[in-house]
Amino acid sequence: MGMMRRKLPPNVERNVVKGHVYLSFRVGKGPRIKLPPDPNSDEFRAAYAEAIGKTSQAPTPAKAAERSIGALIIRYLSSTAFKALRNTSKQGYRSRIDQMRKEHGHRSVSGLTKERIQTQILDPLADTPGAALDTLKKLRILIRHARDIEWLNTDPSDGIKRPKSKEIRSWTDSECTAFEKRWKVGTRQRAAYELMLNVGTARADVHRVTWNQFDEDNFEYSRQKTGVEVAMTMAKRCRDAVYALPRKHITVLNTEFGKPFTVDGFSGFMRDAIKAAGLPLDCRPHGLRKTLGRRLADRGVSAHDIMAALGHTTLGEAERYTREADRRRGGRRAGKALDDQTENKTPQTSVVRLGKSQKAV
Repeated sequence: MGMMRRKLPPNVERNVVKGHVYLSFRVGKGPRIKLPPDPNSDEFRAAYAEAIGKTSQAPTPAKAAERSIGALIIRYLSSTAFKALRNTSKQGYRSRIDQMRKEHGHRSVSGLTKERIQTQILDPLADTPGAALDTLKKLRILIRHARDIEWLNTDPSDGIKRPKSKEIRSWTDSECTAFEKRWKVGTRQRAAYELMLNVGTARADVHRVTWNQFDEDNFEYSRQKTGVEVAMTMAKRCRDAVYALPRKHITVLNTEFGKPFTVDGFSGFMRDAIKAAGLPLDCRPHGLRKTLGRRLADRGVSAHDIMAALGHTTLGEAERYTREADRRRGGRRAGKALDDQTENKTPQTSVVRLGKSQKAV
């Protein structure tokens, strides 16, 4: 099938019966859960997330050697720490951890060393630094659990440097103009874009926005990542884009089938919209949130107000924007000073004679 992904998500099996492709979710030798046939669809993403949620309540049924990474994962998934996570966090954790179980579940926990973690687990992900960083984060969570249950006395990952992933950048003004030209007011794509750009919502917040969060010109929400409460006054362009959508459902942004987006479904929806606008691959949805921070700083908004607008938990996160804005303003002032100096050029003493007394004739 032309629409099939080159690589299916973890624990998704593809079976072909009489020329028809069937997808199912299965962890180890557990029961199969039927999934929609198109892995690029919102219905597939929703069904996949639901299947993960069902299996995350019980240990992975796959057999694992005693005190192996696979056995440690089984213990962690049934722990209070994992069960206390938000559902969206569980999905992200489970996806990465299941991939680790598949590739490294046979390894002994006691055999983990700094060198083995680096060469056998992280180095194969050198071309995907984001995946390497997330793998290290999840591995360290498992290592902490191993120490809690006394499978380890020390942390073998201590001293391993975090893989440097390419930081998501803010959008340029020309990129914003290109997106706005492609997606007009009245489309879901434009409404999602304006919310992220003018209110600063992240993808985990935007996909679940409801109409009752709007109060005329104001919008309030709680950040999914940190739980910080944010209250913003919406710009006119944001109000126009949001209020142009029909109010047929509780949620503002929905799939073409009238169902709320999942986090992954919304990410795919925005990636498609960005691609359709002809923007580069490094133009990411989360970059719109950073664009808001940049624009606020460029307009002289204080770090405290940026912190409140973006729902940051520390002032240092917001001060990055103000420092960058100060550097840009300083560079512009320096350039203008050079222009002014050129325009008001005054005679200057010859370099040869500079600092020397003129001899009397």
